[in-house]
Formats: sequence, C-alpha cells, structure tokens
Amino acid sequence: MSEESEPGRGWRSWLEGGLGFFYPAVCQVCGGERVSAGAGYVCARCCDRPDGVRRIREPYCERCGLPFTGQMQGPFRCAHCGELELHFGFARAAVAATALMLDVIHRYKYRREVWFEPFLANLLVQAAAPELACGGWDCLVPVPLFPVREREREFNQAARLAAWLGAATGLPVRQGVVGRRRPTHTQTQLSREQRGENMRGAFAPTGTRRLKGERVVLVDDVLTTGATTSACARALRAAGAGEVCVWTVARGTWQT
Repeated sequence: MSEESEPGRGWRSWLEGGLGFFYPAVCQVCGGERVSAGAGYVCARCCDRPDGVRRIREPYCERCGLPFTGQMQGPFRCAHCGELELHFGFARAAVAATALMLDVIHRYKYRREVWFEPFLANLLVQAAAPELACGGWDCLVPVPLFPVREREREFNQAARLAAWLGAATGLPVRQGVVGRRRPTHTQTQLSREQRGENMRGAFAPTGTRRLKGERVVLVDDVLTTGATTSACARALRAAGAGEVCVWTVARGTWQT
C-alpha cells in the first residue's frame, strides 16, 4: 500500500475498534436495531426500506451512470449527457441517492458523524473494486475541498472514501495534483445550470505534482449533475492525466 493510503488504515482501525466503546451498538438511523461499528451503525432493516439502499444495476447511462427504470436494449446515453460537455470518460456510483443515503452522507460530512464512514465506504468498495480490478487504472484522486472548508469540516470525505477504496484495490491515492482555487457555494439547492456555473474555474492543477498520462479514478461521495466531477476532471487533464473516470457512493438526480 502506498504511504498516501496509510492514514486510511489507522482511521478504519479507530472507527471499527474504538467507536463501539463510546457509542451503543444500535443503528444510528432508527435507533432500534443492534448493529456493529464495522457496519457503520446502519441496520439491515433501514437498508431494506423503500427509501433505503438501492444498488445501481443496468440499465444506466453509459456516460454519467444515471439509472434508467424502464427496459433498454444495449448501451445508451441519457439526454443530460447530450446537453453537457463532460470531461470524464464515464461515471459510476454504487447506490441511488435515496432519502436514507442523503441523510447519512449529510450527517457524515457536515455533523462529523464519522461512525457512518464504514457503511458508506463498504458500499463504494463493493461496487467499484471489482470493476477497477480489470480496468488498468493507475491511481485514485479524491475531489479536493477548498482549504478553508476542509479546516472547518476537519476532514475531506472524498479523501477518506478514496483511502478505503485504495486499500481494497491496491491503487495509490494521489492528493495534491489539483486543488480548489476558489470557494464555491454548496451544490445542494442549485439547479443544473447553476451547478455548472458554480463550478466554472473552481479547480486547477497545483503545479507541485504532475501526472504523465496516468489513467485516473476520481472519487467523491455524490454525483448529481456531474458539474463538480467534470470540472475536477478537466483540471486533472490539464495536470497531465490520460483517461479520467468517476466513482461515487451515490448517484442523484438534478433539479430543472
């Protein structure tokens, strides 16, 4: 494992071994079912509810990974991808951004409820690791936060998730290749067009580390319109990346 992935191992050990001492072994969503720290404190009953964990299966858009609920013969691209210039080759996600998933991710990111990390990371690893194993990818790059925002949150959720995926796949985690050069508004309440404008010029190569044609897997927690990951992928290409794909825990839909 690379030195850059080592912090993930220590963090996981603390989460899985220490949280059980401080928190009761019950689901932190419903508060009723017993569940372990290694499961991320989310019980099977909550996962199985209608707005719980919905793993993404085909058919989905071959470019952005948007799930399609009807019948579809062969690969297809959604209308969303036909309207936008996306700078990544393709995007995939482990699960749909249901009410449960959005709630857990929000609490993890903004309330520092880090006991949810194994739950989120395991979903990502289970979906992404088998696909990446035979793809010839060279490294993982987490979507960076603006430095002030990372200090406020005390961690970058994309970097934490990338560390888990790196440990599972053996792919090195490369940070510092690109950075956020300006703060951006949260994307949650923005329309598709506003998200794209919000991310315009938000990322740039740092100049301290360069890529030499490596095939990069960009990692984040949620993809909705693809505005954030596309802007970051563009900066990665400017930093010397070859092909760029995206893997996220959850796939959302956009507002019009």
